[in-house]
Amino acid sequence: MNRLKMEEVKSEVILSVYILTFLMGLPANLLALYAFSAKIQSRPLPMDILLLHLTVSDLLFLCVLPLKMHEAASGMTWTLPVVLCSLTSFIFFCTIYTSSLLLTAISLVRYVAVALPVAYRRLHRPLYAILCGVLIWIISAAHCSIVFIAQHHPSLSQNSSMCYEAFSPKQLQILLPVRLEMFFVLCLIPLLICVFCYLRCIYLLYSLPRMSPQQKHKAIGMALGTLAVFLVCMLPYNITHLLGYIKGQSPVWRYYTLLLSTLNTCLDPIIFYFSSSAFRSRIKKSVLFRKNELHISVIENPRNASAS
Repeated sequence: MNRLKMEEVKSEVILSVYILTFLMGLPANLLALYAFSAKIQSRPLPMDILLLHLTVSDLLFLCVLPLKMHEAASGMTWTLPVVLCSLTSFIFFCTIYTSSLLLTAISLVRYVAVALPVAYRRLHRPLYAILCGVLIWIISAAHCSIVFIAQHHPSLSQNSSMCYEAFSPKQLQILLPVRLEMFFVLCLIPLLICVFCYLRCIYLLYSLPRMSPQQKHKAIGMALGTLAVFLVCMLPYNITHLLGYIKGQSPVWRYYTLLLSTLNTCLDPIIFYFSSSAFRSRIKKSVLFRKNELHISVIENPRNASAS
C-alpha cells in the first residue's frame, strides 16, 4: 500500500473510532477483570477462566490503542520509536486473533455442556481451561511474530515513515502467504466451529422440555450475538488477507475492517454479561452502590439536590 493510496484513508474516522472504543471498552473490561478475578479466587470454573483470558486480551489491546491513536492523529505516519511500532503491531494483531480463538473455545464449552453433559462433567476442570487459554496465546503469538520478521529481518527491513505498512516486494512475498494461512487457521476454521456449535446448541435447546421459554430465548440470543460479533468484527478484516493474496497487495479499505475488529473490545463485555453470573452480579452491585451513594448524597445535601 503506497503513500498515495494511504491518503484515501480518513485518519479522522480511524482516530474517532479508536477514542470511542477506548472510552467505552476500558471501564467495561476493567469491571470484567475484577469480576472474573474475584470469581476464580472463590470458585474457578472453565467458562470464567476462558472469559478472564478474553478480558485480558481486550485490555492488552486497549493498552496499545493510545499508540494507534497517536498514529492516526499524525496522519497514519509513525513518529514514535521503531521498536514501539513492532511491539504495538504485535500486540494489536495478536489480541485480535486471541479473541477469535477464545470465542471459539467458549462456543465448544457451551456445546459440550448442552450436547454431552456427562462428558462435560468429566472435563469440567479448571486446569483444562488454563491449558487451553495458554495454548491459544501461544498459537496467536507464533503467527503474529511475522510482524517482527517482516520489519527487522536484515533481508526484509526497509526505512518507512509508516508502521507495518508500505511493504516492499520482498516483504510481501513472505507476508501474504502467512496472512492467507492465518485466514484459514485463525479465522475460517474457528468460524465454522462456532457456527456448528451454536446452531447445534440452538437446536438442542429447543428440544429440551425442562427449560423455560425465557431461558431458551436468553441462551439462543447469546449464541446468535456471539456469532454476530464473530461475523461482523472478525471476518471482514480476515477477508482482506484472502483478497490481498489474490491481488498481491493489501486493499486500501483494510484499515476500516480493522475498525470493526477494534469495536470487538466494546462488544465482548455484552457477551460477558450473558455468559457469566459473576459478571452480572458484579454489575448489579455496582449499580446499587451508585444508587445508594446518590441517595446518601441527596439526604446529606438536600439544598444541592433541589438546586439541581
